[in-house]
Amino acid sequence: MFAVLLPVVALYANDNPSEAQALLARSDELRNPSRPFAVTTILREYKDGKKKQTMKLRAYSSISASGASKGQFRSLVRFDAPVQDVGKLMLKDGVNLWFFDPMSKATIRISPQQKLLGQAANGDVVTTNFALDYVAEIEDEETITDGDRKSVKCIRLSLKAKTLQATYHHALMWLTREGSRPVKAQFFAESGRLLKTAFYRRVRSVLGADRPTETVLIDGLDAGWVTVMRFEHHAWVDIPEVWLQPDYLTHFKPE
Repeated sequence: MFAVLLPVVALYANDNPSEAQALLARSDELRNPSRPFAVTTILREYKDGKKKQTMKLRAYSSISASGASKGQFRSLVRFDAPVQDVGKLMLKDGVNLWFFDPMSKATIRISPQQKLLGQAANGDVVTTNFALDYVAEIEDEETITDGDRKSVKCIRLSLKAKTLQATYHHALMWLTREGSRPVKAQFFAESGRLLKTAFYRRVRSVLGADRPTETVLIDGLDAGWVTVMRFEHHAWVDIPEVWLQPDYLTHFKPE
């Protein structure tokens, strides 16, 4: 992808970290609304253009109003496909993740960095507030090619993880100059190795805003490996508090 650098306007000076965090927070709100909601995620993995695997998940997410995870999303993820994974559950509370397998009836702690499918890590699938997990700094303005091969004027943010539990050590994120909609991101290991590139595309009007409804993840070492995450069937929902408790996973029944 080729980019044309543009002058950075004074409004986005690097010595204004609060402005960078505000831009990142606005982009978070477009990726995931602050009201409790549900969404179906279809993950498809491709190798050199050929589909390899498909997975379907239903997620229920809300922002914690108190406690250690205040401001973070709490999410319950139900596995609906493939057949061998139906009934499995994943629960996120702040930086903590649990996985439940109905076959073993065991609930175990897992890492956000563990892979779910292709380039999708656990931390990619569960709802995340980047503004809480990362410190943002405005680096520049530039025009980039987005996931639909269109030129978009963007603000480039540099993100550094606040905690060891963050899915990635650091990242770069490109937001539209108007509206702070996420367009592209690159995620890195502590060593500086590029782990993956993400394109946020297929913008649709859902849940009261124009939101990206598809994320394309490209392997940092082998661009032939691609995972497409499509978000469908968005809905406002009331999420029972009991659903978001690790001890309840053995009792959860799909609606």
